[in-house]
Amino acid sequence: MCGIIGIIGKAPVTPLLVDALKRLEYRGYDSSGVATLVNGHIERRRAEGKLLRLEERLGREPLAGTIGIGHTRWATHGKPSERNAHPIATDRVAVVHNGIIENFRELKDELVAEGRTFDSDTDTEVVAQLLTSLLQRQMSPEEAMGAAMERLRGAFALVALFGGRHDILLGARRGSSLAIGYGDGEMYVGTDALALAPFTRRVSYLEDDDWVVLNADGCKVYQGRTEVQREIRQSGISGAMIGKGNHRHFMLKEIHEQPAVIGDTLHTYLDPATRKVTLPRLPIDWTKVSRLTMTACGTAFYACLLAKYWFESLARLPVEAEVASELRYREPPLPENGVCIAVSQSGETVDTLAAIRYAKGNGQTILSVVNVPESAIARESHGVLPTLAGPEIGVASTKAFTTQLTVLLTAAIAAGRARGTLSEADEAKIAHALIELPAQINEALNKEDDYRRISEEVLAEARDVLYLGRGTSFPIALEGALKLKEISYIHAEGYAAGEMKHGPIALIDELVPVVVVAPSDGLFDKTASNFEQVKARGGKLVLISDAQGVARLGGQAAASITLPPIDPVVAPILYTVPVQLLAYHTAVAKGTDVDQPRNLAKSVTVE
Repeated sequence: MCGIIGIIGKAPVTPLLVDALKRLEYRGYDSSGVATLVNGHIERRRAEGKLLRLEERLGREPLAGTIGIGHTRWATHGKPSERNAHPIATDRVAVVHNGIIENFRELKDELVAEGRTFDSDTDTEVVAQLLTSLLQRQMSPEEAMGAAMERLRGAFALVALFGGRHDILLGARRGSSLAIGYGDGEMYVGTDALALAPFTRRVSYLEDDDWVVLNADGCKVYQGRTEVQREIRQSGISGAMIGKGNHRHFMLKEIHEQPAVIGDTLHTYLDPATRKVTLPRLPIDWTKVSRLTMTACGTAFYACLLAKYWFESLARLPVEAEVASELRYREPPLPENGVCIAVSQSGETVDTLAAIRYAKGNGQTILSVVNVPESAIARESHGVLPTLAGPEIGVASTKAFTTQLTVLLTAAIAAGRARGTLSEADEAKIAHALIELPAQINEALNKEDDYRRISEEVLAEARDVLYLGRGTSFPIALEGALKLKEISYIHAEGYAAGEMKHGPIALIDELVPVVVVAPSDGLFDKTASNFEQVKARGGKLVLISDAQGVARLGGQAAASITLPPIDPVVAPILYTVPVQLLAYHTAVAKGTDVDQPRNLAKSVTVE
């Protein structure tokens, strides 16, 4: 969850550290800090709250030094405060950390017994104190890091700065990502390639249990006491890709990027000339797959729920979709010839990673849908279906979700064709609808005034909002409710429309807006019945449909949004856009922090 940066440079590094932290603030914004070496001594500047507070402090108290580390924090152990802000330091070591040290209490008791005094409430401090203890036993920094890795348990990424050593930074990872950047007489280490993008595009990724020694000329990577090699790759991320452009927020920019990134994704998986789907080479024979187990967290889980409909209807494959944190601990029996599909934007989600390890241990072939092909989930999968969303900075996922849906639908089409349950004509029909999708999303984006008006007049003053949908619209109702609660802090719930009579209808009155996701498909008449039931009880209805649906029900709604007609199979991807924009404009109307909502972080690397 937290963001890490470290630089060995030729010039003062503090401005570069802060610049990198701005790109990483989406990962954590409870507090931030930097540390450098000044005449051999560790000097720190830290601040509670957003990064602006740290910048203000550095304006008052500048920090010199050509080697340093920085951190933006999402609190786990210890409340957000300057005292608990990273870097956490002793007189000899400063550490930045992402993740959790699971045995920190055991280590802390041991270190306190040695006479060491702790100054923070964080689990991170045991790392700094342990390294310091090892240094005081006359170990070198390299020896100390190797010994510490044998003692630490948990999922973490670490970077350490050592007093008196202007020449080295040390890093380590176990379960959380850490990337190395290669410059000209300069070296970088960060949470991911996004942090390093303006500095270098030559990047390597540490693997689990790696630890690394960086100096100005390069690095050495170790597993235990053995030196290992990690491939240097050319990152596809450039500094130009990570600004807001002309948009007020990253989230709005990323919503508007969806036509382009869905188009890019489709070019990878679909031939527009032949209207045929071609997946990358996968170690899967779809005709022999007995069952799919799909797993993810948050928004990505709703992508799994929607893909369940697609795989079952198009490929006639039985599918179980389960939240990763439940799957990993429920330990269900998994079938012979089963496939587990994991979906994750970051590819580092700790619960999803644990779930695929369980599935792999139970004989499942692992297929992952991720936005970061070099991520841990991708590396531990037998096959990868990358999305091409590009960097997503807004904490609330938008373009990552719709590209996940696009990839999953193409996979379901490929499975259907391979299994003989989807005809060539039906494949071409759905492919044509997908080819038209970017243009239709552009049309949906052009209704900005409608979204703003509905948000300000209907949603922004509500305490509770319900979202309804049937069939493939049900996961979109869930996603709409999640988006609204994430960024506007309004309580919202998504329901299968047929469930309204089984409890939620008791909530309906004139103060509870109900957003109905209802394309004109085979279930529209059923949804219309639920619509009438809400209307009869005074509910304030917002209808999202096409012209045909709005003509039938729009007159009874407080507001409606008209989308272009679209093939029902592809419709849920298009219908995602209005629920994103309703959430966005409601949050803007309420004055909340759209890109960095309270208590949330982009990449969840702790349980």
